[in-house]
Amino acid sequence: MTPVSNSTLSFCGSDNSSAYKVDNGLLNNGCFLDALGLVPHVFLLFSTFPILFIGWGSQSSKVHIHHSTWLHFPGHNLRWLLTVVLLFVLVCEIAEGIVFNQSRHLHLYMPAGLGMLAAITSIVYYHNIETSNFPKLLIALLIYWTLAFITKTIKFVKYDDHGIGLMQLRFCITGLLALLYGLLLGVEVNVILRRRYMWFPCPTEVKPPDDLQDLGVRFLQPFVNLLSKSTYWWMNTFITSAHKRPIDLKTIGKLPISMRALTNFQRLRKAFDAQKGPVPLKGSRWIWLALRQAFGRPLVLSITFRFIADLLGFAGPLCISGIVHHISSDNHSLLGVHFISSEAFLANAYVLAVLLFLALLLQRTFLQASYYVAIETGIKLRAAIQTKIYHKIMRLCTSNMSMGDMTTAQICSLVARDTNHLMWFFFLCPNLWAMPVQIVMGVLLLYSLLGVSALIGATVIVILAPLQYFVATRLSRAQKSTLEYTSERLKKTNELLRGIKLLKLYAWEHIFRSSVEETRRQELRNLRTFALYTSLSIFMNAAIPIAAVLTVNFDLSPAVAFGSLSLFHILVTPLFLLSSVLHSTVKALVSVQKLSEFLGSTEIEIDQDPVVQTTATDNNNSNIKSVVRSASCSSQPARELISCTENKRIDFNVFPLTLRDLSGQLTMIVGQVGCGKSSLLLAALGEMQKISGNITWNNILTACVFRKRGSVAYASQRPWLLNATVEENILFDMAPNEKRYKEVIEVCQLQPDIDTLPQGDQTVIGERGIILSGGQRQRICVARALYQHTNVVFLDDPFSALDIHLSDHLMREGILKLLRQEKRTVVLVTHKLQYLPHADWIIAMRDGTVQTQGTLKDIQCAEPELFEQWRTLMNRQDKNTTELKRKSFRRPMYSTDTLATEDEDEGKTSPSSKHETHLRAELRHRTTIPWSSFATYLRAAGLLLLPLLVLSQLTKHSLMVAIDFWLAHWTSRVIAAQIESAERNCTGTKFSHSSYLQVFCGLCALGIVLCLVTSLAVEWTGLRVSRELHCSLLRTIVLAPMRLFETTPLGNILNRFSADTNTIDQHIPVTLECLSRSTLLCVSAVGVISYVTPLFLFALLPLAVACYFIQKYFRVASRDLQQLEDSTEMPLLSHYSQTIEGLTTIRAFRHEQRFKKKLLEHTDANNISSLFLMAANRWLEVRMEYIGAFVVLIAAVASISNALCSQLSAGLVGLGLTYALMVSNYLNWIVRNLADMEVHLGCVKRVSGLIHTQPESYDGLMTPAQVPAGWPKYGEIQIKNLSVRYDSSLKPVLRHVSAHIRPGQKVGICGRTGSGKSSFSLALFRMLDTIEGQIVIDGIDIAKLPLQTLRSKFSIILQDPILFSGTIRFNLDPERKATDQMLWEALEIAQLMPVVKALPGGLDAMVTEGGENFSQGQRQLFCLARAFVRKSSILIMDEATASIDMATESILQKVVMTAFADRTVVTIAHRVHTILGSDVVIVMKHGAILEYDEPDVLLEQKDSVFSAFVRADK
Repeated sequence: MTPVSNSTLSFCGSDNSSAYKVDNGLLNNGCFLDALGLVPHVFLLFSTFPILFIGWGSQSSKVHIHHSTWLHFPGHNLRWLLTVVLLFVLVCEIAEGIVFNQSRHLHLYMPAGLGMLAAITSIVYYHNIETSNFPKLLIALLIYWTLAFITKTIKFVKYDDHGIGLMQLRFCITGLLALLYGLLLGVEVNVILRRRYMWFPCPTEVKPPDDLQDLGVRFLQPFVNLLSKSTYWWMNTFITSAHKRPIDLKTIGKLPISMRALTNFQRLRKAFDAQKGPVPLKGSRWIWLALRQAFGRPLVLSITFRFIADLLGFAGPLCISGIVHHISSDNHSLLGVHFISSEAFLANAYVLAVLLFLALLLQRTFLQASYYVAIETGIKLRAAIQTKIYHKIMRLCTSNMSMGDMTTAQICSLVARDTNHLMWFFFLCPNLWAMPVQIVMGVLLLYSLLGVSALIGATVIVILAPLQYFVATRLSRAQKSTLEYTSERLKKTNELLRGIKLLKLYAWEHIFRSSVEETRRQELRNLRTFALYTSLSIFMNAAIPIAAVLTVNFDLSPAVAFGSLSLFHILVTPLFLLSSVLHSTVKALVSVQKLSEFLGSTEIEIDQDPVVQTTATDNNNSNIKSVVRSASCSSQPARELISCTENKRIDFNVFPLTLRDLSGQLTMIVGQVGCGKSSLLLAALGEMQKISGNITWNNILTACVFRKRGSVAYASQRPWLLNATVEENILFDMAPNEKRYKEVIEVCQLQPDIDTLPQGDQTVIGERGIILSGGQRQRICVARALYQHTNVVFLDDPFSALDIHLSDHLMREGILKLLRQEKRTVVLVTHKLQYLPHADWIIAMRDGTVQTQGTLKDIQCAEPELFEQWRTLMNRQDKNTTELKRKSFRRPMYSTDTLATEDEDEGKTSPSSKHETHLRAELRHRTTIPWSSFATYLRAAGLLLLPLLVLSQLTKHSLMVAIDFWLAHWTSRVIAAQIESAERNCTGTKFSHSSYLQVFCGLCALGIVLCLVTSLAVEWTGLRVSRELHCSLLRTIVLAPMRLFETTPLGNILNRFSADTNTIDQHIPVTLECLSRSTLLCVSAVGVISYVTPLFLFALLPLAVACYFIQKYFRVASRDLQQLEDSTEMPLLSHYSQTIEGLTTIRAFRHEQRFKKKLLEHTDANNISSLFLMAANRWLEVRMEYIGAFVVLIAAVASISNALCSQLSAGLVGLGLTYALMVSNYLNWIVRNLADMEVHLGCVKRVSGLIHTQPESYDGLMTPAQVPAGWPKYGEIQIKNLSVRYDSSLKPVLRHVSAHIRPGQKVGICGRTGSGKSSFSLALFRMLDTIEGQIVIDGIDIAKLPLQTLRSKFSIILQDPILFSGTIRFNLDPERKATDQMLWEALEIAQLMPVVKALPGGLDAMVTEGGENFSQGQRQLFCLARAFVRKSSILIMDEATASIDMATESILQKVVMTAFADRTVVTIAHRVHTILGSDVVIVMKHGAILEYDEPDVLLEQKDSVFSAFVRADK
C-alpha cells in the first residue's frame, strides 16, 4: 500500500486507476501530456543557468560601451510584452490547478510553475545576451521555444480531440500558451534572420547609439529594457547614491540627443515652416497646428496608455463586488481530471483577489507610463519654444523695447510662465481624451448594476455638470485676474527695489509701499475668490455622487449603495478633472496668443542692405573696414529717414554722409541731449527701423562690397555686463592674450579696482554688475571694446561716469594711443568738447539732423558761431603744457589713492566672502523636514484659524469612516434578515431600509458640509499666512538699511516677492490640504482594515519598513533635484534678461551664435534636472502603487480567509477592501506631498530670514510735531568731528570731518574715486552709521529727528538717473503736492519744457519702465526737475550732470545759481570746472577733508590739490 504522504504528493494525483491509464496511447493521458510539457522547461533551466552564473563579460566579441543598456536585437519590446502575457497566463494555469483540484494533482500546476521559472529565466538570459552582444547563445532560446511550442500544440490538439472546447478554462489556457510560444519562436527566428547570426558566415554589423557611447549621458530611460522602463529600475542606484553624495549637474550628466533643446527646436522650426503656406493662417491657429505636427505623436501614445489604465481602473469595483458575492461553479471531469468554466474560475474569491492585485499593478504601470510620456513631451516642447523665443529675441527690433511695446519683464514672463503653461497643458492633455471613456464605461457599469434607474443618477450628474463648468470658468477667470495683479505687483516691487536709494533719500518709500500694498490687496481679493470657487468645486465633487445615489431609489439596498457609490465616484473623477483641465487649457490658449503676438513683432533687417560700389581711388593698402552711410549717389542733398528710439518717432534728416578712407582715424559725434547721437550709432549698426535710405559697410582693400557687416567693438552708453567674471566680461569669448589683457587693464585703470575685489578679476560681477560702481562698469565695457581685434570701434559716451583723470587717461592711452597704433576706425560719441582737437572728423548733430560735419578747421570756417560756442565751453589753455602737467600729476595721485582704496575696501571683502560661504553651505544643507519653518507658517495663521483647520480635518475624516461603517452595518443587517427569513421560510416579510437610509442621508449631508468647511479653512488659512508674510516682508525691506541692498543681489530679494510669495500664496495651502487629507485617509484605511482583519497588522510591518526606506531615499533625491531645477532655471531666465538688455552689444559684436549656444546649454541643464525630477517622481509612485497593490492583496486574502473561518460579515469584507484600494491611491501622495512641503517650506524660511533684518532707526528723540514748521529755513549746516561707516563690520569712510556751510552758500566737493564725496552727502540723510560727531542743521541735531521728517526736507540728485513707470507728473511729484505751474517751472529750469510739450498728454505723458523712452541725458534732466519741484532750502547734486552735454550743463549751472540763489547747494562733481563758481570748495581724500576754502584762494596756491584738478580738467 502506497503511503498517504506519497499519494498526496504524487505527480498524477492519488487516483491511480484513472491517472495512469494508457490504454488509448500515451498522448491520450492527461498526466503524460503534462509530464511531456516539463521537458522544454527543464532543458532551458539546465542549459542556461551555468552560463548565467559563470557569465561572459570578458568575451572578446563584447562591444565596449559606457552603459550596459544597448538593446539592439529586433523585436525587443514585443518579446518583453509576450513574456509578460505568458507569465500572466501561466499564473492563471497555476491558480486553476491549485484552487479547483485541491492541490493533489501535481501535474496540473507543477509544469506551469516550472514554465513560469523558465519564462523568467528566458528573459533574464536574453537580456544578458543582448547587452553583452553574444548572439550565438540565442541557440538555447531557439530550441526552448520550439520544444515548448510543440508540446503545447500536442496537448491542445488532444484536448480538442476529446471534445474539450472553449467553455473550459484549461482549453483556452493551453491554446493561448501554444500561441504565445509560437509567437516567441517567431521573434527568435526574426532576430537570427535579420541580423544573420549563428549559421550565417558574416553577421550584420550594428553600432551602439551615440548617446550610449557618450560617458556624460546618464538619463537612460529611452535606452533600457521594458521592465526597467516601466518600473524605473535604472533609477535605483541614482536615488540611493543621492543619500551619500549631493546631486549636482555633474551627477546627472547630459541629455540624450533626442531630448536636447536644439533637436526639438529644429523639429518645431520644421513644423512652423510647414505652416507658412501661400495663404498664412491668422491668429494663433498656425502655432497649434505646428505644435501638433511636431509633438502630437508621443501624445497619442500617452493617451493610449491612459485609456488602458482607465479601463483597468474599473477592475477594482468589479473584483470587490465579485469577492463579496460568491458565484457557484459547475465542474466537469474529463481525462481523469476536473475541468471548470471561466465563469466558475472568476467566481472564486481568492482568484478575484489575485486578479485585483494584477489589475492594480498593470493599471498603475500604464498610468505612470502615460504621465511620463506626456511630461517628457511637455518638457521637450517647452525647450523648443524657449529656443524659438530666444532666436526671435536675437532678431527683435530694439525700438519695440524703448517705445514700451514690449518690456524685458513681459518677455521673461513669456519664457518663464507661458512656456510652462503650455508644458502643463500637454501633461493634462490625455485627460481630455480619457474623460469621455471614463464617463461611458461608468454609465454602462451603472446600468448593469442598477438598470434603468442608473440613468436617473447619471442625469443628475449631467444636470450638475454645467454648474461644475460654471465654477471651472470662474476659477480660470479668477486665476487670470490674479496673474495680472501679480504681474503688476512685481513690476511695482521691482521699481521700488531698483530705486530704493532714491526713495529713501526723498522719503517716498511709504508712497511706493502703499502702491504695492494696494495692488497686493487686489491680488489677495482675487485669490480669495479663487479659494472660494476651489472650495465649491471640492464641495460639489463630494456632493454630486451622493446626490446621484440618493435619487436612484428611495428603497436603497446596501449592496447597491456600495457598488453605485464607488461607480459614481469614478464617474465624477472626469468632472473633477474638468476644472483643472479647463483651467490649464485657458492658460495655454492665452499663452499661445501672447506667443503669436511676440513671434509676429517687428524684426530688424538682417544683412539686407543694398550694395553701393566704391571707386578705385578708395582702394588703399589698408585692411580696415570703414563705415559708409549713404542715402543717394546724386549731388543733391538727400534725406535718410530713420525712426528714433526716443519717446516719439523723429525723422532724421541726415545729409549724404560718407566716411571714406577712415582707417585708423577718429570720428567724434557731438550735440545736445536728445539730438540723436546714440541713434546715429544704432542706425549704423542696423538697430533702427529704417524708413528710407541705406546703410552700407564695405571693405576698402578688395573693393568688394560686403552685404554682411563684420564685428564692431561697441561700448553702449548704459554699461552692459554679463553675469560672469571680470576677465570673462573683458575677453568676451576672445582668445586670452596676457600681454594685451594687461595693456587694456592699464589703459582703463582697472587694476586698483580689481585688486579690491574678493577674487580679483575672477570675481563674478553678479546681476547687472551689481557689486561695481557706475564708473567701474563703464570702464569694463570700454576695456571689452578695446580688447577685441575688430576693425571698427563704436564708443557711446564712455566718459559719462568717469572723473576727469580717468577720462583723460582713457582718451590719451586708450583711444589716441592704443587704437591709433592698431589703425582702427573709431567713432566716439561724447559731451567732452575738450577732446575735439584730437578728432580727425567731427559730426555735430541737432534735433535729429546732422548740423555740420568736417574737421575742426572746416567747422571753424563753415560754422564760426558754433566753433566759438565750443571754444567757450572748452575754455582750453595751451595743449602741450597741459599734457605735460597732466602726465606728471596723474601717476603719483593714482598710486597713492590706490592704497587708500585698498585700505577702505579691505573690510568689505570679508562679509561678502562669508556671505558666499554661507550661501554655499545653505545650498548643500540636507537636513530633515524644516519644522521651524512650518511653525513660522502656522504662527502666521493666527490662533483662530489653526484650531478650526485641525478640528475640521479630523471631524471630516472621522465622519467619512462613520458613513462607510454605517453602510457595512446596514449590509450585515440586510444579510442577517435574509438568512433569518430563509430559515423561517417567510417570504412575505420585507426588510425596512428607511431608518438606515435616514441615518445614511444625515451623515452624508454632514460630511458634504464638512468638506466645504475644511476646504475653506485650508484656503483661508493659506491666505491669512500669505497676507501676513508679504506685509511683514515688504515693510521690512522698505525700512531696511541700504547696506542690505548693496550686499544682496537684487534678484535674490525680488525672488522673495515673486517665486517664494507665489509658492506661499498658491502652492503651500494646496500641498498642506493634500498632505493632511492623504495622511488621514491612509491612517483611517489602515485602522479600518486592522479592525476588520487584525492579521493584516503582521503583514503591514514589512510593507511599512519598505515604505519608510523608499520615502527616506526619495525625499533626499527629490529635494536635491528640485533645488537643482530651481538653480538651473535662474541662469536660464537671467540669460534671457541679459540678452535683451545687451541685445545691441551682442549684435554689434556679432556674437549671436555664441549666445544661442549658451542658451542651449542653460536650457538643457534645466531640462535634464526636470526630467530626472519627473523620473524620480515616477520611481516613487510606481513603488508606492505596488506596495498599495500588495496591501490590497493581503487585505483581500486575509478578509476572505477570516470570512470563511469566522463568519465575518460581507459588509465588513467590502469595507476593508474599499479602504485597501484607497491606500494604494493615496500612499504615494503622502511621500510626494511631504517632499514638496519640504521644498515649499524653504520659501517660508527664506522669507522669514529676510523679515528678521534689522531696520533703520526711523524714530527720533523728537516727534514730527516738535520739528519747527518750515525747518530748515536757512540751510545752515554744521558738521562737527564726524566719523561714519557703512556697517558695524567695516572701517569708517569719513574720519573726523568738520565743516561749516553757511546759509545759501554754494559748496563744491571734489576728490578722487573712493575719497568719500558721496559718503559726505549720504551722511546728511543719515544713510550711514554715525560712529562719533554730529551734524547740526539750522540749530537741530539731525540724529534727534525722525528719519522720515529729516529726509523729506532735503533734495538730492543722484549720479544714476532713475525714472519710474507712470506719468511725467508722477515722476516729478509722487506726493501730488505741486501745482501744474510749479511742475512746468521745474521742467523749464531743467531745459525739458519743449520736450514735454511735444509729447501727447504733456505732463500726463507716460514714462516706460526705467524711463527707456528717453535718452540717458534726458533722464538725468528729469531727475534735476524732480529736485527743483521740492524747493527745499538744501539741495545736494551728486555728480548730477555726468550724462549731460557741456552746453546744457553750462545753462543748468547758471539756472541753478539763479533759481537757488538763496538756498544752500552742495555739488559733488567729477568735472571740476562745474564747481569753479562755488562759494567754497571742499577737496576730499581718504575720507577726510584735505582742502577747504574759496576756489580762487585754492587756485592761487599752485601746489594745492584743487589747482592740480583744475589744470587736469582743462
